[in-house]
Amino acid sequence: MADLRSDLAGIKSPNPFWLASAPPTNSGYQVLRAFEAGWGGVVWKTLGDPIVNVTARFAGLNWKQNRLIGLNNIELITDRPLDVNLKEIRECKARFPDRAIVGSLMEVPDRAKWRELVKAVQDAGVDGFELNFGCPHGMSERGMGSAVGQQPDLVERVTSYAVEASEIPVIVKLTPNITDVRHTARAARRGGAHAVSMINTINSLMGVDLETWNPIPHVDGMSSHGGYCGPAVKPIALNMVNDCARDPEVGIPISGIGGVSNWQDALEFLLLGATNVQVCTAVMHHGFAIVEDMIDGLSNYLDARGLASLNEVIGASQNKITTWENLNLNYAIVAEIDQETCIHCSKCYIACEDAAHQCIERAVVDGVAMLRVDQDHCVGCNLCMMVCPVEDCIDMVRVENNLPPESWKERSARAALVSP
Repeated sequence: MADLRSDLAGIKSPNPFWLASAPPTNSGYQVLRAFEAGWGGVVWKTLGDPIVNVTARFAGLNWKQNRLIGLNNIELITDRPLDVNLKEIRECKARFPDRAIVGSLMEVPDRAKWRELVKAVQDAGVDGFELNFGCPHGMSERGMGSAVGQQPDLVERVTSYAVEASEIPVIVKLTPNITDVRHTARAARRGGAHAVSMINTINSLMGVDLETWNPIPHVDGMSSHGGYCGPAVKPIALNMVNDCARDPEVGIPISGIGGVSNWQDALEFLLLGATNVQVCTAVMHHGFAIVEDMIDGLSNYLDARGLASLNEVIGASQNKITTWENLNLNYAIVAEIDQETCIHCSKCYIACEDAAHQCIERAVVDGVAMLRVDQDHCVGCNLCMMVCPVEDCIDMVRVENNLPPESWKERSARAALVSP
């Protein structure tokens, strides 16, 4: 079997699957059950001055038969006393010394308060810290969470408070509610962070009940902006992880978060530059046992490809992402419809006719109605393939045009040389 052991900035775990700081890591009871199921590590639900949560705090986004493709929450950090959490951390670490336990921390930007919190949690035996600079609701209005994470100077300064007090690795959890996450990731590194994690939840409103006109969820008829997570945020998270993985000014390991539901999702994060992944919504939906399939799936994949360890996939695809002007303008594909499997629903025709490039035509050949691609004018946009309800009915095939690769940047430079 491939070696799934993970090392994030010195924080070791038997596999790369961690639980994110969230409701599933709220108590020692839950963490012990997670470890028994096979999770490699947990980030304990954020510790700080206990708060009072409201009831009606979650809302789900469903799409047709798929439930919880997105989840919105207005829950805050731990509402349990710090000493209770620390006692349970000690017990969990004693029971499972080989698993990673990371303490998520949140405090106002005050050096003395950060030092006090870091020392107290460190003494409980955690393997590292994750500084929560991402929470977009409730705590941000109190000058914490994303109120810190949206300001690179504050990220750097507050990170340094924790790092100077800590004897163990410090991870900084970044907010996606910012123009360019690389700026705050760079600031975390300048502050001494050993790793970053991303993304925290996206600022959101889930919706409005059209019968009552109350927001969803509502607390006695009122609500608040909350944090959005789940499978629907994965593309946003992958982009931010890759941006930071390719940035030499960041240059520290990344824990990938955002829509990880299975081993395939996790592998995408790893290929694009993450060292491990954290999971939340999928566990809230399906429970701790999903980690069994994650471990088996990733292990079998690596074995099938003859890869000995996790390290062989980390970052393997990260440099296949570039800016648009570097893409090959001479690469060409066109759509091809398999007439044997086509059910003549006309979804591809409608999509191409109304929303793309009018390259699919209805035809009758030898008395048989069919949908046919005008490949001379097809631009290879993929839309017809995406809307087709029959798997593999429409294929995008390479056009051999014998043209050498040429980017927009290269074409522009060549045009400038020949222009008068």
